[in-house]
Amino acid sequence: MGIFACPVCGATLRREETAYRCPQGHSYDLAKEGYVYLLPPNRKHSADPGDSREMVAARRRFLEAGHYAPFSDCLNRLAEDSLPQGRPVILDAGCGEGYYAGRLREHLLKRGAAPEQYGLDISKSAVRAAAKKYRGIMFAVGSIFGIPALSASADVLTDVFAPIVPREYARVLRPGGVLILAVPSQRHLYGLKEILYDEPYENEYRETEYPGFAFLRRVPVRGNITLNGAREIGDLFAMTPYFRKTPREGCERLARTQMLRTEIGFDFLLYRKVGE
Repeated sequence: MGIFACPVCGATLRREETAYRCPQGHSYDLAKEGYVYLLPPNRKHSADPGDSREMVAARRRFLEAGHYAPFSDCLNRLAEDSLPQGRPVILDAGCGEGYYAGRLREHLLKRGAAPEQYGLDISKSAVRAAAKKYRGIMFAVGSIFGIPALSASADVLTDVFAPIVPREYARVLRPGGVLILAVPSQRHLYGLKEILYDEPYENEYRETEYPGFAFLRRVPVRGNITLNGAREIGDLFAMTPYFRKTPREGCERLARTQMLRTEIGFDFLLYRKVGE
C-alpha cells in the first residue's frame, strides 16, 4: 500500500497504474520518471522551491566522484543496524538527488535485506533526478515541514544536512523507530571557508535533545579531500549553504582557485522514538 498520505486531507494514498488516489477523490499523477508531486501550493515558498537543476547536477557530479563516500558508508551501517525484522520502511527526508538513499539500497540488497524505501524533497529537479536513476525507491516532491506520509509508518528516518523537523519526524516514525541525523562537524569544509571569508568560522557543536526522542549516540566521521580545477571546486560550492550567502569578493577568490584542500566531517546523531 505504501506510506504516502494525501497532502490535502491526510488520507491514505493508493498507488494505481498512473496515479496516486485517496478515498476523498484527490489524485496525483505519476511522472514518467516514477515520482509523485505532493507539494501543496501553500507549502511552496517560491514558484520552483529547492535546488535548481544546475545545483542538482553539481551535487550529483561531486557525490558520484566519491568525495563523501565515507559518510555514505557509515550511514549505510548505522541504518542497517537500526532496521527491525520483517520488511521495514526507510524514509529519507530531504533526499536531494538520491545519492545516500541509492547507496543505502544497494548496500542493503547486498546484505539480503529488502526494505521499502522512500525519498522526499522539496526540489522537483532533485526528485526527478533521483527517481530517474534509483528505480527501486519511491520518491515524492514534498515538504519535510508537512511530510505527506502516514503517521507511525516508518521504521528509520534519515536526514542528511536537511532542516530538522522533530515534530514531523516523531509523527512519521513508529514507536521504537530510529532517527538518524547527519550534521556538519565543527571543521567541516573549513578550508573552503578560508577562501570564501575574511574571517572563517567553525560550525557550532550542539548536544541537542528533541521532544519524543531519546538520544542514543553520536558517531563522528572525519577526513580530508583535495579538489582540482574550477569545476570540481565549483560543484562543492554549489551544494553548500554558502553558495547563496557568500560576498562577491569571496566568490571571486574561489573562482581563481585551482586546488582546494579541506577537512570534511559529519556527525551522525541517532535517536529513538519513545512513547506510544
